[in-house]
Amino acid sequence: MKYLLFHGPLPRNTREEKFQRLLSLFLELLMKTGGNVAEALRWLTYFDKRHHLTDSEYTMGDFLKDLKERGYITESTQSGSVHVPADKALVEIRKQSLEEIFSALRSGLLGDHPLPKPGPGDDLSYETRPYEFGDRLENLHLTETLNNAYLNHGLEEFRLTERDLSIIQTEAKTQTATYVLIDASHSMVLYGEDRITPAKKVALALAELIQQRYPKDLLFIGAFGDHAWPLQLHEVPFLQAGPYHTNTREALEMAVATLSPLRVPNKQIFLITDGKPTCIREGNRFYRNSFGLDPKIVNKTLEIAEQARRQRIVITTFMIARDTFLQRFVQRFTQVNRGRAYYAHPQKVGVFVFEDFIRNRRKELR
Repeated sequence: MKYLLFHGPLPRNTREEKFQRLLSLFLELLMKTGGNVAEALRWLTYFDKRHHLTDSEYTMGDFLKDLKERGYITESTQSGSVHVPADKALVEIRKQSLEEIFSALRSGLLGDHPLPKPGPGDDLSYETRPYEFGDRLENLHLTETLNNAYLNHGLEEFRLTERDLSIIQTEAKTQTATYVLIDASHSMVLYGEDRITPAKKVALALAELIQQRYPKDLLFIGAFGDHAWPLQLHEVPFLQAGPYHTNTREALEMAVATLSPLRVPNKQIFLITDGKPTCIREGNRFYRNSFGLDPKIVNKTLEIAEQARRQRIVITTFMIARDTFLQRFVQRFTQVNRGRAYYAHPQKVGVFVFEDFIRNRRKELR
């Protein structure tokens, strides 16, 4: 057998470290530019000039070459000279969003929706129970079964009967249908404060978490401004806030209409917004009011929250704002639905103030 003896630290792959550092920044810029690769690269070049992100050993040209060769960007099918994000970049964006936002929550969130009671499922527990008709024999606890036979019949008349059989208990599992709603109204970028990017990161992190840990779950994503519309997962990173008002009611109506007919035991809506509804639809027209909390708009929005509660659809609100006036609406909204609320700092989205109206407690997770 051959051995290698090192007299110092292992050599570092500085080229790979520089690529990963630039890639993380590039993907962040992709989200802010709506998926415009050229604009994201221009911003990256600007930051490179100011903060010296590259050097003579690894230049921006090298980074662009690596992006192409590693499959993060590809040429557009419509115009070969224009680069667009590839599927690999979209996957990496979701993974980074999950790591950034839920790193502090991972130990509490990851799992397969276990219930606090035994039942039909796939995971075996350490508890056993007597055999019942219909139980799968592959879950038979052989040692305890033989011990029962010995205790019940003795060695002289050793035999195995149905009442000797012992089954390993399984953990009950449940399926969940989730609808993620992203506020794309003008208030999400008002006064130069970028709230749409943290909102997209929350949605992407949730999507990645569900795909990784809950593959049997159903996931839907939508956005809303003056009206609501469904989104495909690949559209989420590049969603942009527009000159819209906030029609929270229509977004919730869309989600409730999708979730209601599904035959799954648990249904939930993740509402990502700055918390202030300013628009409702009245027939073919829109009623809008951006000043304060309009009672007409608020009451219509609370109606759909109550409707969701009656259909046992829990609404969890992610509020990308710290304004006390807006938080009061979310608190009232959450109380009506008996759901939950996360308050996220706009520039420190990894910190959540978790309000759980079900357990009636408040805690800040870092």
